[in-house]
Amino acid sequence: MALPTLYSFRRCPYAIRSRLALHFADIAVDIHEVSLRDKPAEMIAISPKATVPVLQLSDGTVLEESLDIALWGLRESDPQQLLPSENDLPETLALIAENDGEFKHWLDHYKYATHHPEHSPEYYRQQGEVFLQKLEQRLTENTYLSGSGITLSDIAIVPFVRQFAHVDKRWFDGADYPALQRWLEHWLTSEVFLRVMTKAS
Repeated sequence: MALPTLYSFRRCPYAIRSRLALHFADIAVDIHEVSLRDKPAEMIAISPKATVPVLQLSDGTVLEESLDIALWGLRESDPQQLLPSENDLPETLALIAENDGEFKHWLDHYKYATHHPEHSPEYYRQQGEVFLQKLEQRLTENTYLSGSGITLSDIAIVPFVRQFAHVDKRWFDGADYPALQRWLEHWLTSEVFLRVMTKAS
C-alpha cells in the first residue's frame, strides 16, 4: 500500500505542525515539498484551496487543515502520549485556537508590517505579546505548555512562536520571556525539530 502523501512547505508553520505530529505519531509519509510559486496540479486537484499542508491518505481521504492532520496522526498512533485526554482536550484546543486566531493575526501584521502601515511594527508586536505573556506564565509553572511532558499544545504552537521570534530575533532574545526563550531554544535545537525541518529531496 502506498504511503500517505503530505504536501508541505518547509518553513510554513502549519506544515511544520503537521510534520511534527506525524513524526511523534511515527507515521511514515511521502513528503512533497511544494513551491508556492508553482503549486503542483495534483495538490490543487485534491485541495482547491491550494494551501499547504494537505495530507492524502492511502484510501484517498484528504485532510486540508494542519490541526486535523495532527489529530488524525496522534489518534492513529501516539507512542509518547502527546494527545490529551478527552477531558483535557477542550482546553488544549482552546489554546491552539487562540494561537491560530488572534496571535496569528498579529504575527502576520508584525511580520509584514509594511503591508499594514496603519500602525508601527512595535504596535503589532505588542498585540502579539499578549499571547506570549500567557505562554510565559504557563512555562514558568511547567516545563511544557500543558505540564511536565510534551503534548499537542507544544507541537501545535511552537512553529508560530518561532516565526514571531525571528521577525526580530535580537529583540526577542532580549525580551523578558526567560521561560519562553528556554522552551523555544530547546525545541529549535532538538533532534526532532532538526529532522522535520530537513528539506525533502
